[in-house]
Amino acid sequence: MVARGFQSANHPILAQIVPIRRCNLACTYCNEFDKHSPPVALATMRERIDHLARLRTANIEISGGEPMLHPDLDELIRHIRATGALAGLITNGYLLNEKRIERFNNAGLDHLQISIDNVHPDDTSKKSLKVLDAKLRMLATHAAFSVNINSVLGGELSHPGDALTIAKRAIELGLTATVGLIHNGRGRLMPLTPEQLHVYSEITAMTAPFYTVQNQNDFQRNLAFGRPNDWQCGAGGRYLYICEDGLVHWCSQQRGHPGIPLADYTTDDVRRESTSEKSCAPLCTVSCVHRVALLDRIRTQPIEALDEIMPASASGAASVRALRWMFVTSPHHDRFRAVAARLLGSRSASRP
Repeated sequence: MVARGFQSANHPILAQIVPIRRCNLACTYCNEFDKHSPPVALATMRERIDHLARLRTANIEISGGEPMLHPDLDELIRHIRATGALAGLITNGYLLNEKRIERFNNAGLDHLQISIDNVHPDDTSKKSLKVLDAKLRMLATHAAFSVNINSVLGGELSHPGDALTIAKRAIELGLTATVGLIHNGRGRLMPLTPEQLHVYSEITAMTAPFYTVQNQNDFQRNLAFGRPNDWQCGAGGRYLYICEDGLVHWCSQQRGHPGIPLADYTTDDVRRESTSEKSCAPLCTVSCVHRVALLDRIRTQPIEALDEIMPASASGAASVRALRWMFVTSPHHDRFRAVAARLLGSRSASRP
């Protein structure tokens, strides 16, 4: 995904696609589900995935609702992989079992994320560690794909210390852990309390190996302290959100913009939306859009961005300096880039 993203700004890096809006849970802070919608037909989903492939999308994540309610989920994963894109899944994890994990292995799933909101279920959220711990153990034992556990802070969640417990448990099992901030219905900041800020700092310190994208942490840290970010949001271009009706939106929290059918979406639309100004950007908490924006900044301002990501005094800085020389400042950087693209399986290595 990174290799293909570096080569051009004319295609999406990440698309999240919804095959079903229905969910088996009803978390009170969530505005991305209903209790009645039928699954989108397999043939329709294949057409949408094929169009994302024509746009040269590098990574396609299946979201919801709860995507494991879709009867053809395994086939959707296979179809994504057949296009050459990475295949991801965002799920609440309730429907996981050993057989299902093995089916995901066989389908070629690349990565899976589960968000866990609390240690014990409450009226706000049933996505609890108590319920899901057995599922995490299954994933740690049987998954051939990467697994990230995302805990959340803010909003109506009443026990911020739970997020730290969840992150520690994920790391104990050999899974990766992240922490996010709950947004309101427009994807904007809900500032953290002092107690939540303390927990946030503990988790980020615990889950940050040397290769962590520090600038990505800075996005979230600014928001945690109530500070806006100054950045270029690429939603609708480098990042796409496709709802169950097949419309392209900036993100799950800004549905209706631009609201164009995916079947009609072109490279011109990608270019336009990648640089369009969005009033919601300064206080946006949608971290996947932040990550895509950071990748573009590394592509356009590699030396400055890498220096910010990995200061000279940081652990692993020598590795970053070596990579910067190979791919940016070396007189043979074009050759290094071409070799890396081939090794990483980029189908667009020779494209502009």
